[in-house]
Amino acid sequence: MARIALGSIGTGVLLAFTAGFVDTTGFIALFGLFTAHVTGNFVLIGAGLAEPHQALVGKLLALPVFVLAVAVTRLFVLRREARGRNAVPGLIIAQALLLVLFLLAGIAASPINHGDQPVAILAGMLGVTAMAIQNAGSRTVFASLSPTTVMTGNVTQVVIDLVDLAAQRTSRQQACDRLARMSPAIVAFAIGAVAGALGYKLFSFWCLLAPILAISALLIQMPPHAQSADPV
Repeated sequence: MARIALGSIGTGVLLAFTAGFVDTTGFIALFGLFTAHVTGNFVLIGAGLAEPHQALVGKLLALPVFVLAVAVTRLFVLRREARGRNAVPGLIIAQALLLVLFLLAGIAASPINHGDQPVAILAGMLGVTAMAIQNAGSRTVFASLSPTTVMTGNVTQVVIDLVDLAAQRTSRQQACDRLARMSPAIVAFAIGAVAGALGYKLFSFWCLLAPILAISALLIQMPPHAQSADPV
């Protein structure tokens, strides 16, 4: 099996940190655009019908762009699997490159005075595409890890396991295994979200260098000719 040197927990932590950081940066910089939790944009679109606000174009485009990016990612994974090749390096490299383009487009658009500026929309869609790759990866090549882009399900499961453990209603080993897998991702996502907010305030779009480095770290010592995309 292909093994990422950081191990499955480290992989999940870096992915969750990246998602929290990028989602928060996009939300602050692009007038409330969610790049990772794209369905959250539905709420903001609905709110915009009651009280108009900026960046509605980007929010409307986010879902179709996300869907297209997920479809392309899935086709890439299927093609690599058909050839017996590891899809993980390609997905990581693509996501890192898109985050670099997100950074550059954000810098080009700055200062962003309106969320519907063409360059601001472009920056947002680059961020959405990058996170769509991670979302698709979490359902395919990283399926053995806990979800890393949306934490609601993880938090729900952690609370259920804690209650069941206290009530002795579940297997202690299974519950502990899930807690050990999900808890680091939740913490890393939260740290990424806080770091994204502070980073953008201090360094504007240059703060995206942090998640770019985090996602790139997943390539450390990865076997170049591995046949399996299983990261654990």
